[in-house]
Amino acid sequence: MNKTLTVDHLASMKREGEKIAMLTCYDATFAATMDRAGVDIILVGDSLGMVVQGRSTTVGVRVDDIAYHTACVAKGLNRTFLLADMPFGSYHDETTAMETAVELLSAGGAMVKLEGAGPMIDIVQYLTSRGVPVCGHLGLTPQSVNQLGGFKVQARDEESADRLLGDAAALQRAGAQLLVVECVPAPLGKALSAAVDIPVIGIGAGAACDGQVLVMHDMLGLGGRAPRFVADFMQQSQSIQGAFEAYVKDVREGRFPAKEHEY
Repeated sequence: MNKTLTVDHLASMKREGEKIAMLTCYDATFAATMDRAGVDIILVGDSLGMVVQGRSTTVGVRVDDIAYHTACVAKGLNRTFLLADMPFGSYHDETTAMETAVELLSAGGAMVKLEGAGPMIDIVQYLTSRGVPVCGHLGLTPQSVNQLGGFKVQARDEESADRLLGDAAALQRAGAQLLVVECVPAPLGKALSAAVDIPVIGIGAGAACDGQVLVMHDMLGLGGRAPRFVADFMQQSQSIQGAFEAYVKDVREGRFPAKEHEY
């Protein structure tokens, strides 16, 4: 497929049981390499605060940072769907959220991603009712790491798992067309994917999700000790493009994530 993927293509992939391969990226050269390797979605993540800017969390990333890197990535793409993170503090009221979304979509993004539920449900509905495609993000929400007390697995008990399922349904009703779920037990990742019609992309959420996402630097074996849910794809590859191709193939064929990558 040479045409740029759309939300309809992604929804069709879920319906047909075809796994979605997603990676983070921050520049045109790596974006073009991922595009050739068959990566379905690129996320210009606020993870750039840690892997590009050297911060200890994502909290200090600004809208200008995401917009700049989104514009860079967009120049490298032919087929891949481009998703842009809305940074901390950039979507907590309707006016600011709309201004942020306009900037990121104008930079080349096809969709914006925001974290959380609760009051964010109204923000999602506000944006989607005005033509902004939105991806939700539940489970471990890195922008809330200071409130959560660190990077920890979420929703281990029945009550919090039920709450997460309810949040996913609420995001879908509000118009979200994609959902990222991070660091939850694998059975909950499976339940979430079955509970909503929109594609659920997991990171540390088990193999039964509709797709997978990793931070590029982690899957290339860079940046020191990686989380449990990461595999180093450079170990089995002769090139960076080979690593991206191996990742796409392993996600498509259900080899990644394996049991050792799950919670």
